[in-house]
Amino acid sequence: MQNDKHIIQTDSQSPNGAEGITALRVIISGGGTGGHIFPAIAIANALKKQQPTAEILFVGANGRMEMEKVPAAGYKIIGLDIQGIQRKAILKNFAFPIKVIKSVSKALSIIKNFKPNVVVGVGGYASGPLLYAASLKGIPYLIQEQNSYAGITNKLLGKKARKICVAFDGMDRFFPAKNILKTGNPIREASIAIEGKKEEGYKYFGLSANKKTILVTGGSLGARTLNNAVKAGIDDLLVADVQILWQTGKFYYKGIIEQLGEKYHANICITEFLERMDLAYAIADVIISRAGAGTIAELCAIRKPVILVPSPNVAEDHQTKNALALVNNEAAILVSDVEAPEKLISTAIALLTDDHKQAILINNIGKMAMLNADVLIANEVIKLISA
Repeated sequence: MQNDKHIIQTDSQSPNGAEGITALRVIISGGGTGGHIFPAIAIANALKKQQPTAEILFVGANGRMEMEKVPAAGYKIIGLDIQGIQRKAILKNFAFPIKVIKSVSKALSIIKNFKPNVVVGVGGYASGPLLYAASLKGIPYLIQEQNSYAGITNKLLGKKARKICVAFDGMDRFFPAKNILKTGNPIREASIAIEGKKEEGYKYFGLSANKKTILVTGGSLGARTLNNAVKAGIDDLLVADVQILWQTGKFYYKGIIEQLGEKYHANICITEFLERMDLAYAIADVIISRAGAGTIAELCAIRKPVILVPSPNVAEDHQTKNALALVNNEAAILVSDVEAPEKLISTAIALLTDDHKQAILINNIGKMAMLNADVLIANEVIKLISA
């Protein structure tokens, strides 16, 4: 990890040398999953585009993926020794209060040294201590709430937030209505740039341009339920002569390959991770996915028929609530985690043959797309500084 003292050195002059004029200084806190990290980086990029001299520092959780992904994107990051509540391993929570106290203390030190004009919280373990420290120091902060159901930390911190940027309607259940702005969730532009890429996608994944394709993605870590459902329905897929692009996630890839082999069938492409999400989206006729907020934002942007299988292993069951926001607008189909092993693949095959249903889903999910969330949120950050 980089040296903290080196990271948080400040510059008291503007690029033209004028004394007392400082560049925009922003701390962005949070992470833990790609669903938090990629939007955070998108916000940072939008800020830098509007304010090239801006100084941006990330604060994440030690041992989490942001400690690698953020530096790879060209930004500095400091890690806090913080974890979440372990719902299935109660004994591991004894150290939690101590870690929170230490993390708040370190967050106060970071704020003292970096002297931010504003702090942005995107969710994840590090977001809570940093936003709380900002509130203690009177630093204005903005919350980017990605889900349709706010977690307890954001609900508490939202009371003092100057602005809460949300992606779903009805968020005044959790936050003061006067401070809410519906911006949508920032998305990776490279992932949704799918126009004219079908031919390249079929070649890249070694699949046929003459067959219908189902994309199954459980995120970078993978989803046990989705993988088990594919294995349970693999014979039905082959009988239907349907192709499947199957992203297993790093936790499950080795076991699946050991069981099935790397080249189980010409209609099946098994991959641990999708480096070219744009090509995967481009060739997909139907997409099966978990219901993380960032993923949903991308799915709305690419306008494909989607079957959502919400993860039950998240706080406040927020993925189910995210999925229902689409289902209630007839923009997606929901299959529960419990039902997935039996129903998921048959539902996907049926959807592939139902052009009318596909057209309805495509039309309605497209209406929910918000494509400039990163710019809107960056604008709000800049407004807070001049307020």
